[in-house]
Amino acid sequence: MAGRTYADAVTALNTLQSNFAVVDKFRKSGMGSNKDSIPEMVEWCRSIGYEPSDFDRLNAIHIAGTKGKGSTSAFISSILGQYRSPSTSKSEHTLIHKIGLYTSPHLRFVRERIQIDNEPLSEEAFARYFYETWDRLEETATAKGEPPDITAKPAYFRFLTLMAYHTYMSEGVDTAIIECGIGGEYDSTNILVKPTVTGITSLGIDHTAMLGNTIEEIAWHKGGIMKASAPCFTAPQPPAAIEVLRKRADEIPTKLHVVDRDPSLQDVKLGLAADFQKTNASLAVAIAETHLVAIGQQDPKPHDNLPPQFIRGLEQVRWPGRCETRREKNIAWHIDGGHTLESIEVAGSWLASQIPPSRSPKRTRILLFNQQTRDANALARALHRTLASALHDEQPFTHAVFCTNVTFEQEGYRPDLVSMNTSSAAVERLEVQRGLAHTWSGVDPAAVVEVKRSIEEAIAWCRDVAGAGRGERDEEVMVLVTGSVHLVGGFLEVLETGKG
Repeated sequence: MAGRTYADAVTALNTLQSNFAVVDKFRKSGMGSNKDSIPEMVEWCRSIGYEPSDFDRLNAIHIAGTKGKGSTSAFISSILGQYRSPSTSKSEHTLIHKIGLYTSPHLRFVRERIQIDNEPLSEEAFARYFYETWDRLEETATAKGEPPDITAKPAYFRFLTLMAYHTYMSEGVDTAIIECGIGGEYDSTNILVKPTVTGITSLGIDHTAMLGNTIEEIAWHKGGIMKASAPCFTAPQPPAAIEVLRKRADEIPTKLHVVDRDPSLQDVKLGLAADFQKTNASLAVAIAETHLVAIGQQDPKPHDNLPPQFIRGLEQVRWPGRCETRREKNIAWHIDGGHTLESIEVAGSWLASQIPPSRSPKRTRILLFNQQTRDANALARALHRTLASALHDEQPFTHAVFCTNVTFEQEGYRPDLVSMNTSSAAVERLEVQRGLAHTWSGVDPAAVVEVKRSIEEAIAWCRDVAGAGRGERDEEVMVLVTGSVHLVGGFLEVLETGKG
């Protein structure tokens, strides 16, 4: 390869994405999950010089679920970070010196997925570990007499998982929080042999082509991360899901604990807004405590009163794009990536809780939405239904704008945000966006509805409506940015770069 920079690494990584035709064929085939994925992943590990048991050194915490995986993982990482001793001053009383956090998807930069001590890898470190992984795969292929081309590498998410494990091993990470991608049983992260503890966040219907159409099927997949060596903690689930998880725990066998809301969180101001985050925080507290006991950091005891380290971790956690509010003149951006029916309803409820009492008969509120790969119209209707009910108003938004996930009007996608698994033709024709506009006009004929080709143009339209920066309105205009996580990431990119 000619270049070895971060930009070169991102370009090479993007070649490992499955294109839309392949993804669409898979979705329509009803093939379900790849039962060979774990044996294949083990072989990929061996190709870069590891056996799965080598990763026992990471003292991994494995997290699966439909909703709240990222937030729960972030809470755990932030809590455990309070117990960390800098590697330059290792203390015999401190057993955590370096923490890894592997999550997906990313918002602005792919290096956000691989964090150390709650910070994304630097561009230099990402490029270094990327090419070490890339080169080892090519060298193994050559040694076998196979071509060292794209066929010598796994697909995008698998490659990043390999790279994350290699990075954490190379960096001497001694606690790693690993978030599953899709599912659990056949997820590429599930090569861990001996995690200290596993966790399952709230379950819902999503990724049905791979996981099945029922909550029971989905629970079976998520429960696949349980290991005999580690207790498993789960958020409260529908009865049918709990029954499946209990059966899986008995088969392994391991202990399954259902974690209700922790009353000691009542007066804690979580770093992540929204009431539902207390469910994720409660699960994180139980998991973090169990991990600390497992590594010998503290004695087992009930946590009727949260230790100060736990409180600091819960209060200091940051997770951009999750129930986040950013303000500029005349406008408040309320940002949350709600990509399933349940999560879009939660996003709507959160927004409703943020709406202050108003003396005016109708305040300007704007929806900025896209969801390119799921049933976008169903999500839009769910959002309208939730907000209309919460606000007792059949017109929860005065304006709505639907755009693609293309970042900029002229430059197109930021390289880190390129997604090849959607139909470029559909994006070009604005098929989903026009469908969304039609759906929204049907449920709320009074709303002003607009379609834009890029996130940058949609932001500019919202600012124009709000009169931002020109003092045309006295009151702050609320904008809910929700739907695809890719939309949220592109939105933050536009805001951070000062465009739009």
